[in-house]
Amino acid sequence: MKYTRITVNPNQMGGLPCIRGLRIPVAAVVDMVAQKMTIQEILEEYPDLEAEDIWESLRFAAEAVRERELPLRT
Repeated sequence: MKYTRITVNPNQMGGLPCIRGLRIPVAAVVDMVAQKMTIQEILEEYPDLEAEDIWESLRFAAEAVRERELPLRT
């Protein structure tokens, strides 16, 4: 899968995946969604973001954990 809005720069934010070269990590965006913030609330908090940045962040996160075994409590 190709990502056009996710960038990784080893000299920026410790090499974390970020949105379009901005200092906004993908993990921060995914966490805001997990905290039940609406798209509008996220866009208000980070005016440089666009709705598609949020959707691509979620696709990126889903792909990142797709093939990994995660420890889950039973």
